[in-house]
Amino acid sequence: MNIDWETVRAAVWRQHKGALRAVMSVDPVALDSLVGIEAQKTELCRNTERFLSRLPANNALLWGARGTGKSSLIKAVLNEYAAEGLRLIEVFKTDLYHLPDIVDEIRHLPFRFIVYCDDFSFDVNDNSYVALKTLLEGSIEQAPDNVLLYATSNRRHLVPESMQDNRDSHVVGDEVHYADAIEEKISLSDRFGLWLSFYPPTEDGYLVIVDSYFPNYPGDRQVLHKAAKDFARARGSKSGRTARQFFNAYSVDCFSNG
Repeated sequence: MNIDWETVRAAVWRQHKGALRAVMSVDPVALDSLVGIEAQKTELCRNTERFLSRLPANNALLWGARGTGKSSLIKAVLNEYAAEGLRLIEVFKTDLYHLPDIVDEIRHLPFRFIVYCDDFSFDVNDNSYVALKTLLEGSIEQAPDNVLLYATSNRRHLVPESMQDNRDSHVVGDEVHYADAIEEKISLSDRFGLWLSFYPPTEDGYLVIVDSYFPNYPGDRQVLHKAAKDFARARGSKSGRTARQFFNAYSVDCFSNG
């Protein structure tokens, strides 16, 4: 794979080449730039610090609404701890079947690796997650102690459940016995020991994020807030992503008119 991990902090799997490509310009997002997700930051940093200290740590599933900082948090954690030996490999969902080969190449290296998979969810007829479950927990070969999986998803249970799945469940005594289909789907999520939930901010929370992008705004902040709310209303979304897009679209005009 020819990656010099001493100088490279991240790589991405390229299927057509069958190899990792070094990422030379990593998104510089920092932990303190992420506003409104303090509890999630604390939990993921604590888990990562345990991992770096060779203590037991969990695979992490960051799930919730789009644009709420899930992917940014993982990238920020890499930037925060890269100097301590943390490295990251991004693998797209469609390439997960390559994961065992990737892990074989890094399991004996002295670095600590986060395998990062964005938009980690599966369609009803997609069985690629079955092989992944073995890598996460169950196999004749022990999982490498220098690799964790951090994944983001809009779904908590990763695989959609059908109405028929629920009809096949039943109650025995005081216990619910889920249908085999539901058990199979839930078992994938259960292999993530750390679940972090992300929710859209309130309007006030959204404006706090907007203010973090405009710390030195010279004009009337009420005017800025009205423009930010109009921007979010036009997109039907109030989120950290929307706040960033508002900054990209309006920062030059705001300062030139301030």
